[in-house]
Amino acid sequence: MAKKPAKDAGDSIISLKVTLRHTKPPIWRRLLAPAGMTLADLHDAIQAAMGWDGGHLHVFDVDGEPYGDPAAIDDAADENRLTLGAVRDSGLARFRYTYDFGDDWEHAVAIEKTLPAAPGTFCPTCVAGKRACPPEDCGGPWAYQELLDILADPAHPERAERLEWIGGEELDPEEFSVEEANRKLAARFGRV
Repeated sequence: MAKKPAKDAGDSIISLKVTLRHTKPPIWRRLLAPAGMTLADLHDAIQAAMGWDGGHLHVFDVDGEPYGDPAAIDDAADENRLTLGAVRDSGLARFRYTYDFGDDWEHAVAIEKTLPAAPGTFCPTCVAGKRACPPEDCGGPWAYQELLDILADPAHPERAERLEWIGGEELDPEEFSVEEANRKLAARFGRV
């Protein structure tokens, strides 16, 4: 389901670096997002840029306060009511985003800088990144590393089963495409 159509970035754009914690080498994305973007929309942007489907629960931890969907997460403040600009203006430079409470994908979100909006600039957009996103439901960072180790060993007894589980195609952990991330962001946010 597409989010509301992307619109002009408004008065400022925030550069964010989103790093998937507990992965080595790190998996990360650099996103440009409008200051008026809510945490709910940031969830969708992270999902698209990383390459996940967003089918699991998530929560943001902003200075010790949980933000998420209050209908799904007990004691969470409404993620639709906090914007990136408000987080930036509070002086906070880092916060956390956790996706899939079973796999526990923790992300460090760093506010890097604020840029002036340029006319015709549409956000969110991905401007850089490294490494492929782990497959959904693979078990978290440690299980992902185990998966990579098994796939790297042609003689491993579980290799065929794991290949089938991930769809039968080889998984290149180094592969990342800014163009593909932006294609997914455009689809998620209703841009052509």
